[in-house]
Amino acid sequence: MAHRFSFAAALLATALVAAPLAGIARPAAAADGLTPTSTPESVGFDSARLKSLDSYMAGVVAQGRVAGMTTLLARHGKIVEFNTYGQANPAGAPMSKDAIFRIYSMTKPMTGVAMMILFEEGKWRLDDPVTRFVPEFKNLRVMTGLGPDGKTILTEEAKRPPTMREIMSHTAGFGYGLGDVHPVDKLYREKKVLASTGLHQMIERTAEIPLMFQPGTNWSYSNAVDIQGYIIEKITGMTLGEFLDKRVFKPLKMTDTAFYVHPGSEKRLAAVYVGNPKTGKIEEAKDLFGMGPMPDYTQPPTMESGGGGLTSTTMDYARFCQMLANKGELDGVRILSPASVELMDTNVIPHNVLVSSNGTSVARFNEAVGFGLDFMVVNDPRAAGTLEGKNTFSWGGAAGTWFWIDPTNDLIFVGMIQRMGGTGGDDLGTAARTLTYQALTHPEK
Repeated sequence: MAHRFSFAAALLATALVAAPLAGIARPAAAADGLTPTSTPESVGFDSARLKSLDSYMAGVVAQGRVAGMTTLLARHGKIVEFNTYGQANPAGAPMSKDAIFRIYSMTKPMTGVAMMILFEEGKWRLDDPVTRFVPEFKNLRVMTGLGPDGKTILTEEAKRPPTMREIMSHTAGFGYGLGDVHPVDKLYREKKVLASTGLHQMIERTAEIPLMFQPGTNWSYSNAVDIQGYIIEKITGMTLGEFLDKRVFKPLKMTDTAFYVHPGSEKRLAAVYVGNPKTGKIEEAKDLFGMGPMPDYTQPPTMESGGGGLTSTTMDYARFCQMLANKGELDGVRILSPASVELMDTNVIPHNVLVSSNGTSVARFNEAVGFGLDFMVVNDPRAAGTLEGKNTFSWGGAAGTWFWIDPTNDLIFVGMIQRMGGTGGDDLGTAARTLTYQALTHPEK
C-alpha cells in the first residue's frame, strides 16, 4: 500500500503580538451550531454583492482550473451559502455537498486542538523541552553550512532542545522533505521520513537528521505536527486517530473525518487533479510530486499523519471551524476553553524571527503577520492589505483546500477543491476573502 505524505499549505500569515479574540456581540437568537440563515441580509451580507463570490468560483470551474468545488460561508452560526460546482471525478459525477476530500495540511489545526486538550489537562507546558516526550531528540545537531565539496553537511550541537511552543509554531528547526533544495530537506526525502511505516519510525528517522537552525531562531515549515501526533500517542496511550475520534470528531459529530474513508463511502471521495504543463489542462493525479503513487485512502494508512493525513467533508470541517469561532464549544459540547482558543490564535514567533524570516514564497512575515499554535493568524488585516477581521486564523492544504475563522466578524469559510500544485491562477483563498468581505456591508448585524 502506498504511504501517506504531509504537504505544505499555500499561504502563511499571522501577528507579531496577537490581541485577545475581539469577537463582536452576537445576536441573542444566534445558534451555537450551523443552521440555515433566512437571508444573507439577516446576518449583514448584501445578496447582490455576494453573487460576485459565486460567479468567480463558478468561473474557476468553467475555465477548467479545477474539476469541482464546494464553498461554505457562515456567520453567527448561520449558513449564508453552501454551494457546489462542477464534478467530483472524471466520470462526471457532480460535486456533492457530502463529497469527501483529502485535506492534507488542514489536518494540522485538528492535531493542534488535540494537543491543547492535553494542555488543558496539565499533560504538557509550552516551554517544556520536546525531549520530555521524545528522548530520541536528546542528541540533535544543527546544520551550520556545507563543506568544501558543496555536499557534506557541517553541523554543531544544538544549544538546547526545541520546546513544545516551537514545534507548534514551526520554529524548532526541523525539515520536511517537501522540496529538494535545502540540504536538510534533501535528507528528509532520502530517508523517506514522510513515508515511514509508523510514527515511531518517523521519529527515529527525524532524529538522524540535523536541524536547519538553532531552535527558536528562524521559521521553516516542517514535520513538527507529525511529531505532535507522536507526542499525543505517547501521552494518551491511544493512536492519534483514536484520540482525535474520541475527543474531537465524535463530540463534534464529524462523522466523515478520519485517516481513511469509511467502508461504504468510497464513492464520495473526490478525485485529485494536477495541471498538465504541456496541455494546460487538468488531469487526474498519478503520483505525489514524484514521491510515490497516490495513496489508497480506502484503507487504513501505515502512518497516521497529524500533519496531513485526514480526509473530511465540507460540513465536517465547518463544524470544526464553528467550534473554534464559538471559542471552543459547539451544540452544547465544549472541546476547549475560550482561553485555549485565544492562546492558539496568538502569535508566538519572536520579533527577531518575525522581521528576518522570509516565511514562504507567497507571504512574508512582518509586523502584521506571524504564526500562532498550528494556525496562521492575521493581527493587523488592513496593514496586511486584507479585508478580514482582526485575529483571523486559518490554514490550507496541498490539494487546494482552505478555510478561515474570523472571530471579529464571527464568520467562518471553508473551500474545498482537489488540485495539487496550485490552482492554475490567482489563489482561491485570497480571492474568496476579498469577495466575501466586499459583500459584508453591515458587519454590525
